[in-house]
This record gives sequence, C-alpha cells and structure tokens, in this order.
Amino acid sequence: MEPTTAQLRHPDGRVELRDVSSLHGSRYFNAELAPVPVERRTWTTYNYFALWMGMAHNIPSYLLASGLIAIGMNWVQAFLTITLGNLIVLIPMLLNSHAGTKYGIPFPVFARAFYGVRGANLAALLRGFVACGWFGIQTWVGGQAIFVILGELVGDGWTTAPAVLGQPWTMWLGFLAFWAFQMLIIWRGIDAVRRFENWTAPLVTVGFLILLGWVLVEAGGFGPIFSQPSELGWGTEFWSVFAPSLMGMIAFWATLSLNMPDFTRFGMSQRKQAWGQVLGLPTTMSFMAIVSIMITSGGIVIYGEAIWDPVLLAARFSSPVVIVIALVGLTLATVSANLAANVVSPSYDFSNAFPKKISFRVGGLITGVIGIAIQPWNLISDPNIYIFAWLNFYGGILAAVAGVLVAGYWVQTRTRLALADLFADRGGRYWFDGGWNWRALVATAVGALLAVGGAYSAPGAGPFPEDGLIPPIKALYDYSWAVGLAGALVVYLALSLPNMRQAHVPIPEEETSERTGESRLGPATVDG
Repeated sequence: MEPTTAQLRHPDGRVELRDVSSLHGSRYFNAELAPVPVERRTWTTYNYFALWMGMAHNIPSYLLASGLIAIGMNWVQAFLTITLGNLIVLIPMLLNSHAGTKYGIPFPVFARAFYGVRGANLAALLRGFVACGWFGIQTWVGGQAIFVILGELVGDGWTTAPAVLGQPWTMWLGFLAFWAFQMLIIWRGIDAVRRFENWTAPLVTVGFLILLGWVLVEAGGFGPIFSQPSELGWGTEFWSVFAPSLMGMIAFWATLSLNMPDFTRFGMSQRKQAWGQVLGLPTTMSFMAIVSIMITSGGIVIYGEAIWDPVLLAARFSSPVVIVIALVGLTLATVSANLAANVVSPSYDFSNAFPKKISFRVGGLITGVIGIAIQPWNLISDPNIYIFAWLNFYGGILAAVAGVLVAGYWVQTRTRLALADLFADRGGRYWFDGGWNWRALVATAVGALLAVGGAYSAPGAGPFPEDGLIPPIKALYDYSWAVGLAGALVVYLALSLPNMRQAHVPIPEEETSERTGESRLGPATVDG
C-alpha cells in the first residue's frame, strides 16, 4: 500500500490528514495509532498541568527525595539534586512533545520517522518494558497502602495473616485488588484516564500534607527538621554521589521524555501543552521533593532513623483516622500517576508492534501482566538499588533513544514529517531498509553502551560488579543519562550526514484557513 492522503496545515502550525481512510489497509495502522484530527485535539494548559500534578504526586516520586535523605544527603542537597534534574529533563521532554501536538501522533508512530516503520518497535518496546516495571512498582506500593488501611480497619488479624512468598497473603490480596482497579480504568480508554486525572489532581496532595502535618507536630516544628546535618558533607563524599544521583533524578522522567507525544497529540496548541508542562513538572516535583524531605527528616527526629517508605512511616502513626485518610490520599495519587505515566505509553507501544491484533486496551492488560512478572517488590527493596541500579541503568538506555529522536526531528528533518508515509507498508520515505533504519539502531546501541556499559555497584549494594561491567568505561556510568543522550545524538547525525539532503525532500501540503475553510496547495515548509 502507498498512502496518497494529503496533509492539511492549519494556521497555528498543526498538521492533519485530509482523509485517513486510505491508510486502513496498512498492517501498521489502527484507530488508536492514527493521527488525531485537529477538532479532537482539545487538551488545554490545565489538562497538562493536572496530568503532571497527578503523575508527580505519588509514592515513587516521594521515594526519590526520601531515598537521597536515606543515603546521607541533607535537605538542601536533596532538594537541589531533584530540582536540577527535573529542569534538565524538561528540555528533551518539550523537544519530543512538539511532534505530538503538530502531527497528532503517539510516540511509537513518531519513532517510525527515524527508526523505520518496523524498527520503531525497538524504541517503543524498550520504553514499554520500562513502563511495565514502573507499573509494577506503583501497584506494589499502592497495594501496601491498601494493606495498611485495611489493617487499621479490620485489626491485627489482617496484618498478621500467614505468609505466602515472604509476605502476608493479605498483602498480595491488596496488591491484586489495586491492580484490578487500574485495569478497569484503562479498559475504558484514554478519555477515562484524562477524566480521572482531572478530578484527582487537586486531591492527591492531601495524603502527603497530612503526613507532613503529623510529622511537624511530633518533631516539634520545622527547626529540628531543617537542622538535620548531612552525613556526606559538601566535600568529595557528597560530589561522588551527586552525579549518579542527579542522573537518577533525570532518569525518573526519562520515560516521559520519550512518550509525551502520547499526550501532546491531543493538545489544542504548542503553547498550551508547553506551558502546561513548564508549569506542571518543575513545580509539582519540587513541591513533592520538599514535602518528602521534611517528612523523612522529621522521621529521623522522631524515630532516630530515616524511614524512606511513606507507607511504613504512616503505619507507625498512633491515630487510625489519620493513617486511613493519609493513605487513601496516597493511594489516589498512585493510581493517577500509574495510569498516566506507566499504562498509556506501553499500551500504545505494544499496539504498535501488532496494530491489527493489539488494541490500546489489550496493550494495557499486557502491561499489567508484565508489571507483576517483573517482581517490583525487589526493585524498591533498597534506595541504592532503586536510584543507582534501576533508575540509572534504564535512564542511560532510554536517553540514547531520546538522542536519536531529538537529532532526527529537529536537525535532520527540521520538524517536517510525511504523515501518510509513517503508516506505509513499504516504499515510503520511512521504510529505509526493509522497514529498519540501521543508522538509528547503531546510534542507539553506541549511546546505550557508553551510558551503561560501565554499570557498577558498591559491594553488596546492587546487581553489578564493583569494577563495572566494562571497567574502562566505568566512570561514564555516573553520567549515564547525559552520556546516552549525547552519544546517540552525535553518532546519529554523523551517520545521517550523507543522506541529509534526502530528508529535506518537499512534502506537499494544503494550507487551510480556519476562518473561511478555504485551502490551497502550499509549500512543504511547516512552522509548528
């Protein structure tokens, strides 16, 4: 099949297909992957702000800051590390978001322009499997919250139930109940996710504020909390953990820096989606960081130890009412974040692999099953594993994918894409060699190897050897995300230089007038 659908360019720079019916016969097309018509791109600045509020205010976000406190940072060091990390990751996030709003396409379809129509499955599945891990983590901590809530309501018989696989069987029951509730929402589709985000966004902070209020009362105010000293100081011991910690903070949202087109494809304009994210990500994550820092530091004052898991901290409260209200808020926050950040993307990613067999809903179910199989309870068993192994390792790999996309979209094609060719069975400009672009594959492999090839762990503190998987490049692992992004970007551009002119072949478009409905055949240049 060779799509012949004309592209329509609107005055605000957004592009759509005049008629998608000619794409229906393609094996790489289904309704969920199709470009969103402009009239259905209705998300406002608030929708994106609410989305980020829902995604950022959750227990794993809390664990970022509390984990830094647990490994020895004070509140200033932890807050600085997290805030800087989120400002840095916002840059590639906005760069990749542009294509979603301009063309109405999700991340896996966007990736076809540079990896090839078939090769995009590599980038999509890399992102998808990481999201499955995150879905499992979020579901596990949500299940923990349900376990504690019901323990307060039902009594000790619930929390002291016989153990199965190292946990009370009631813990597993809460985990599975939480899993099923999320699957029910995702089965209702992307609009159900958006509605859930909108009404939970103002509420998700309640649980954390209750935790904070209780800790402030018990600790005697802010003074004892902010006077907690750094165990690392400001010398070499701090700076030796600052770089890998910063990469971990960036990697926390490295997944969304790839798949934000899954959400920005519904944006009313570039301005609305960009402002929604600029106002949403840094502010909500900074708020989450300072709340987490104060609660964890207060726990040190009260209990003499850093309790980095808020569910375990809440379980120590003396008031059952406070425990239940706090954990209900935390549970809502976790559902909100999990659906948006960890189910939407892999649902599209798995659907992209088999468009005619896997719908958005079926992709969500696959995500849920893999999320359990990955054994998330092991990934968050220790802050060293959570930050230095899990976050830094996958962050370096996904950064390589981001490097290819940024280089391809902004430098190679100068934001110009041929929508119909993204779905072409063969022969289109994105078919490359049998559906694969070897340049993108090589760039991704080189970037990922440089980023994580030297992965190492302190003795007894992680899964990697002390000297690194590849000892000569061990030092690069402390900068895994930055190395992966820069390495893949440079390699991809170097390999693509001989074919750069081909990337600028004009793309026929019709320009529309929103006031008159008239159209005319215009030049290929698109100003998004």
